[in-house]
Amino acid sequence: MHLADCHLYSVTRLGDLPSPLYYHLHIFTMSLKKGMRLSPDSTSQKLMKIDSHPSSAAFDVINQTLQANEADRKDALGKAKAIFAFNLKNSSGEEAAWYLDLKNKGEVGQGSAPAGDKADVTLSLSDSDFAQLVSGKANAQRLFMGGKLKIKGNIMKATKMEPILKKAQGGAKL
Repeated sequence: MHLADCHLYSVTRLGDLPSPLYYHLHIFTMSLKKGMRLSPDSTSQKLMKIDSHPSSAAFDVINQTLQANEADRKDALGKAKAIFAFNLKNSSGEEAAWYLDLKNKGEVGQGSAPAGDKADVTLSLSDSDFAQLVSGKANAQRLFMGGKLKIKGNIMKATKMEPILKKAQGGAKL
């Protein structure tokens, strides 16, 4: 299944349909349930997905969505004003890191933060719990209270990430 096959960007008015991020997260969730592999088209940027961490495909989807619409990206930057680092551990105990820069450029990348910067908050959780979080089946607060999500840094910034995901899942613009 290719993201390009979905024709999401042929919509001229985003207000007519739920946000593209919602669709991408839905496609990502379907891929986890059905074992399908997402493969972005050839015009996309460097891939974040690594086979040892299946939920890492979400970072590609989020990045493509941020890059697809300047207004949505600026809105997300204005609301979050933070760099989020994600340390994910898979079932074999292997760790990998990604960041979501919603402070400067509105981009996603591998590693703990963009070059020359540092994360405002670092979220550490299992790959499977991250998949549940981005698909809307888990709540960050419950994961934290249950000891499944560890947060380092500015915990108040961490609270700004979940509403962005919820709005996307609910069909509103970022």
